[in-house]
Amino acid sequence: MLGPVDLAYVAHDADEPAPEYQAIPGIEFHQIKSSRGLERGALYLSKRLQGIPDLCSRGTSPELVETAERLAEDRSRGRIVAGDTSAATGLMDLATRRPVVYNAHNIESEYVDGAPGLRAFSSLAMRRYERRLLEIVDESWMVSRTDIRSAAALVPSARLRYVPNAVDVARIAPHRVRTGTASGRRRLLMVGDFHYTPNLSGLEFLIGQVLPLIWTERPDVILTVVGRGLDSWESPDAHIEATGFVDSLDPQYAHADCAVVPLTEGAGTPLKFVEALAYGMPLVATPLAAKGLEVSPGVHYREAGNAPSFAEGVLDILRDGGEKLGAQGRLLAE
Repeated sequence: MLGPVDLAYVAHDADEPAPEYQAIPGIEFHQIKSSRGLERGALYLSKRLQGIPDLCSRGTSPELVETAERLAEDRSRGRIVAGDTSAATGLMDLATRRPVVYNAHNIESEYVDGAPGLRAFSSLAMRRYERRLLEIVDESWMVSRTDIRSAAALVPSARLRYVPNAVDVARIAPHRVRTGTASGRRRLLMVGDFHYTPNLSGLEFLIGQVLPLIWTERPDVILTVVGRGLDSWESPDAHIEATGFVDSLDPQYAHADCAVVPLTEGAGTPLKFVEALAYGMPLVATPLAAKGLEVSPGVHYREAGNAPSFAEGVLDILRDGGEKLGAQGRLLAE
């Protein structure tokens, strides 16, 4: 076991970490209470003047920097891990004096949101920032081999480590293929953080283009959408249920027949994809959703590059249950 570990965090939905995290031995928690006053505005402006993109500058705060600097004064603490681009932005100065690890969720320059006319410029700015960051930090953790190749192309001398997204399969009971509810209805499940633009665009693709094709053959199919960012979202159809955030996904997977990951933009390795495999849930996903994962279409999931093939993949699973597909996915997750 590596430790002890000092974990500095910004509270969002709760003041304290979940009990499961607090039960992990060897971790001391340090809450960061980020301000939104003049000092934070000055820090944001200074980062922007250094050429750091808005996406990365916006999430850092003076309190984050101060906490990291204070904890780093004790040299026995060893290396510092920046958990995302916002934290890495705040720790760039510290990284010139102490070993800092950058935990990269993906290669940000491969996906930049915004108006189409500005995306090329934004991508160039993000690429310049990522190149600088990869050069400064002691090591970068990448969640896929695809991201490792992209990072190495940006900075050939970068020190990279493959740290894939994973789930605790020991705590997840695999799905058992259902033969249908008493009403004969079938249920699709989409999980995600819908504050994230690619998840919203994927949901729009699913609702606007895929579901109408599915309903032509199976009008009884219901879509359940689970995750943060749905508080103000209104379902456009009675066959679409939005539950929002839930404490446990077990009941959602227990009542589902097929998971869907309809991403049409974005980057990285979707944790929801890995999680669905762990549940042994038959899965239909776009090539982009599977891009960073070591999965094989037709073996671990059904791949669908457009609305007709996505609908057909779902309908095939609903016809035969997708038992073999789900079993192979579970084995891969393990």
